[in-house]
Amino acid sequence: MSERRSSWTLAAFAAPCLPLAALGLPLVVYLPEYYVSDLGLSLSMVGSAFLLVRVADIILDPILGGLMDTTRTRLGRFRPWLLAAAPVLMLAAYFLFMAKPGIGPLYLWGWLVVCYVGYSMAVLSHTAWGAVLSPDYQQRSRVYGWWSAGNVVGMILVLLLPPLLAIVFKGDHAAGIQAMGWLIIALLPLTFLLASAVVGETNVPPVRHQAGLKQYLGLIKRPSVQILLFADLLMGLAPGIAGALFFFFFERIKGFDKGEAGVLLLIYFVAALGGSPIWPLLAKKIGKHKALAVAALIYAFVQFATVFTPSGMSVIGTLILILAGLPYSAAPLLVRSMMADLGDEERLVSGVDRTGLLYAVVNGTVKLGYALAIGVFIVLGKLGFDPKVPSAQGDTALIALYAVAPAVLGLLVCAVILRYPLDATAHAEIRRQLDERDAAEPLPSPSPEPHVAPLASPKPAAE
Repeated sequence: MSERRSSWTLAAFAAPCLPLAALGLPLVVYLPEYYVSDLGLSLSMVGSAFLLVRVADIILDPILGGLMDTTRTRLGRFRPWLLAAAPVLMLAAYFLFMAKPGIGPLYLWGWLVVCYVGYSMAVLSHTAWGAVLSPDYQQRSRVYGWWSAGNVVGMILVLLLPPLLAIVFKGDHAAGIQAMGWLIIALLPLTFLLASAVVGETNVPPVRHQAGLKQYLGLIKRPSVQILLFADLLMGLAPGIAGALFFFFFERIKGFDKGEAGVLLLIYFVAALGGSPIWPLLAKKIGKHKALAVAALIYAFVQFATVFTPSGMSVIGTLILILAGLPYSAAPLLVRSMMADLGDEERLVSGVDRTGLLYAVVNGTVKLGYALAIGVFIVLGKLGFDPKVPSAQGDTALIALYAVAPAVLGLLVCAVILRYPLDATAHAEIRRQLDERDAAEPLPSPSPEPHVAPLASPKPAAE
């Protein structure tokens, strides 16, 4: 069965991606640089704060994932957690984006902790919810294709604000950062409520099983999970490093001002939006893991080519940015689609639905990748880069970390993911066995939008 959801349903499901991406991008690209250049905090302190808070936040994922797997409400497992995250994120966005000169390290550390707790709740519940919208190998790529497109649209919206404010209202950089915060605060309740009201969620029968750190670590030990996570870590780390250094690279090395660099970043993400429908189509032709290998290879080549683009706006430089943006959406959507397939494999082997824990695993990998990416500020400082004083040594380190390091990581992704074993044929056999077992003990089918499937009667089951 394909369980094809309507385009309207998937658009509504993708709506929460708008504020989440509009928050996630500045946390990597804008806020670290803003807290250093405009608010006066040191490069090493800001790098340490964003790195350590995000790494510490990884510990929260298996706890949340286990709680979601055992949650049973009228709204389902995942939607209550998504709705609960909205006020937390609204509060954190206000204090992070409206910060004034004179704030100290404790201010940044405290509100980053609040932000990442809410962000974990929202991203984990939303991505895990997507996994249960269809059991079909190809349809899952379609679900996460919409999810990926929503993320890119959110990034584009937040990127448009600084240049628009500069042109229309003559706003400065600080005004652009504050406008990002207000956009996020406005979109959070609107999109979360829309998705929760429109998109149904299957309630599964209560099953007595453990869902904690031991089970989380058990999933990580599986070879197929390890391959997928390692590829996802590298494919997230590569653009994360490039994103963290984007403004430094294009201002210092290529001679753009901040507004022009913002336009370049916008071009990059418009290209990423154009790439969102490409990767599900390619995955349908050659398989998800091979499509990811192709994307990683393209990314590695064009990222390295940015070193040789001419300074200032040029056709060649714009083309390179477009080609670099196209594979951006490949890893997020394909990895999450493959993780849903691994969820079927886990349920066949263990008899337990561990969707929440599986997405806690991949959520933790993403956090680690972005945390390490922000940590590049610390490395850059150690290599002699000073954001205020140009030097040949610092500029060389900046070029190597922005272009060469991400390209090498892309090549590693290509080599690793080609070893992934769970292709369409293997998944079809897993689904056949699951369908046979479910026919003997039927589970509720996905609910027709916008209704919710009724709770099934409890059935005793052991892990």
